[in-house]
Amino acid sequence: MSSVNEAIRSIIRVIGKTVLVAVTCIQTVHSSELNVIQVRTINIAPYGIDTNNELKGIYYELAKSLTLKSDYKADHYIYPYARIIHELKSGTTDITVMFKYDELNEYVDYLVPLPPIKNVIVGLKNRNFSSIKQLKGKAVAYLRGAKFSDEIDKDDEIIKYFTKDFRNGIEMLAAGRVDAVIGPYEALLYAVKMTNQKDNLLGLPLVVSERTPWLQISKKSKYIANSKKISLVFKKMMKNNHFTKLREKYTLDDSVSTL
Repeated sequence: MSSVNEAIRSIIRVIGKTVLVAVTCIQTVHSSELNVIQVRTINIAPYGIDTNNELKGIYYELAKSLTLKSDYKADHYIYPYARIIHELKSGTTDITVMFKYDELNEYVDYLVPLPPIKNVIVGLKNRNFSSIKQLKGKAVAYLRGAKFSDEIDKDDEIIKYFTKDFRNGIEMLAAGRVDAVIGPYEALLYAVKMTNQKDNLLGLPLVVSERTPWLQISKKSKYIANSKKISLVFKKMMKNNHFTKLREKYTLDDSVSTL
């Protein structure tokens, strides 16, 4: 009987050690996950560029530097607007840099603003627009999921063709399928370059809005308590012209800054 009891005790000790190892492994994995921040960058060149899984761009590199300087490991992906908005609401995404959206106001905290971006309407060379009223009855290539001008959005007499990206919009303009494209001027110029169009393809830009991108964090993020630390690091980066240097790296035309 004693030998049976000893065998039972040995089995219990083995099971106990196995459970302890399993719990330790789970705790280790959980601990490492706590240090991985989920970052998303908008899939709009030159802000977020995904070329055969080679990720780069102004906002991508800015956010990458932020996580490194904040001592976080990061899972960082480039996604469309709609998906990032959905993930910010659910807390799947922790931080991003993009415009404010009314539908996100109750789901995110806006931490630090970036310099404003001017959104423009622009047609082909020698087909300039001096007012939004001139767009009535005209077709405009408009990035799907984005919002660049309330006045244009609400005007049913302006025909909108929603595109997957600015390259698609520029290609439609060059082919004569639309009369104009709308978006950040530097993004449109980048699209012209990437589609190998002539540098003088575009006419004079008409500024239709000015919007401010923000570093923002999901209110469901487990890092929400660290918002102050993240903000301070980001502000220091902005003060040291980190953003300006990245913008200069990707900006293709000096006229962007003179709009």
